[in-house]
This record gives sequence, C-alpha cells and structure tokens, in this order.
Amino acid sequence: MATYAIGDIQGCFEALQRLLEKIGFNRKRDRLWLVGDLVNRGPQSLEVLRFVKKLGSAAVSVLGNHDLHLIMLAEGCSRLRDDDTLTAILAAPDREELLAWLRAQPLMHVEGGFAMVHAGLLPQWTVEAAHSLAMEVERALVAENFRDMLAHLWGSEPPAWSDDLAGWGRLRVIVNAMTRMRFCTPAGVMEFHAKGEAVNAPPGFLPWFAVRGRKSADHVLVTGHWSALGLKIEPNLLALDSGCLWGGTLTAVRLSDRAVFQVDCDSA
Repeated sequence: MATYAIGDIQGCFEALQRLLEKIGFNRKRDRLWLVGDLVNRGPQSLEVLRFVKKLGSAAVSVLGNHDLHLIMLAEGCSRLRDDDTLTAILAAPDREELLAWLRAQPLMHVEGGFAMVHAGLLPQWTVEAAHSLAMEVERALVAENFRDMLAHLWGSEPPAWSDDLAGWGRLRVIVNAMTRMRFCTPAGVMEFHAKGEAVNAPPGFLPWFAVRGRKSADHVLVTGHWSALGLKIEPNLLALDSGCLWGGTLTAVRLSDRAVFQVDCDSA
C-alpha cells in the first residue's frame, strides 16, 4: 500500500490518467491525496470530478479556491469568468450529486505527521488549531443554510486572523488562508494580489511557509495553489503545484519515501 500526494489537477484529466498509470496506482491497495483545485481552467473538469468521486475512500481531496468558486457559481454566489471551464459541470445530468459531494470534501486533512491544505496556514496556527478551524467551515458547508455562508464568502477582509473573530468574517479568514494565501507578514496579515515567484514578495511580506517560528512547522504541510513556486520539497513542506495547467507537469509524491513522479502536460 502506498499513499501518493498529487498537485493541482484543474481539469487536466488526461494528464491525471497518465500519472496514475506511471505510478501504477491500484485503488484497492493505494491512496491518493489531492491538494485541491480539481476543476477549472483545464479542458475536462467534469471527467475529473466524476473520476475522483468514484474512487471513494481511495482518495482524499481538500477544497481549493477553484472548487469553492464552482460551488458558489452553482448557487448564484459568484459569476462565470471568461477563463472558467465549468459549464459542462453546471449542465451535467449528475450536477447536483457532484456538487453535493464536492461541498462535503474537507478543507484540511491531517494524518500521520502530514497536514494537507490547498494554499497554506497562517503562522500563528498550530496544525491542531487549524484543523479545528477547518472543521468549522466544513460544518457550515453542509449545513441546511449553507447558501448563506456562500453568499458571504467572497472578499479579502478581514486580512488577518484574530481569536475574537465571529460570524462570516471568521469563516472568510479561514477559507482565504487555506485556499488563497501565498504571502503574509510575520504577524499573519495576508496579501492576495501578488502571484509570482517567492522572491518577488511584496515589501514586508513573506511566503507563508517561510515565516520564522510558524507553529505548523512540526508537521509536513502538503499544499498546492502556487504554480509560480513550482515543485518545492523541504523537510516540512511538499508544495506540489508544478503548473500542469500552464504546460508544466503534474506531480505525485509518494509520502513514505518522497519519491517524485511527473508527467508532462499540454497547456490548456
């Protein structure tokens, strides 16, 4: 049995199939950890959703910002963007089943010294605390009034965490950190405009994982989201978005020994 963590797929179904063939994935024996952004921008988001859903317990996928955008779009809480490739899902006969399944996926997964989250964790959060916060969002997403949450989810304020936060602002900060963040200050103030390489951090900001003394450093964080960062493997970080959508590669890392497997991708 092996567990493989795989970077952002974003509708690149054909590349995913080639990667699974390369690693010899067997759903009866192996497990997949998917870092989120299963859908959007790539050509076959519907096929990716259907495939991962059918894997059942053989796959764990955390929610990414594009996954949440799809959920919000389906409920009228977001607008279709020019570069979205989500219409096939929205028109599919199994649309409601797929969206209900996606909405029930975790925001964060913790297991065996690893913690998987799409973007990152604020420096003042321990993994235990962050996991508890993630579950607040997960409960809201499957509650009867989940549409109320989606209607208040968009936006970048507040820009930082406070234990005193409550209501929609509290959930928004949790979601933004775990699905959108790249740079923050040492105090945990987030910045959402810069998307380039880590060396191009805005003045006063750092890549979230580079903040000295961050409290999640006792776990290996498995993340995606940051294609400009590329594959980055450090003792306590596996950043796996290697830019498949942009003509780069789709990456899998076997967690037991950190062996890296990649396939080339055509640009979408």
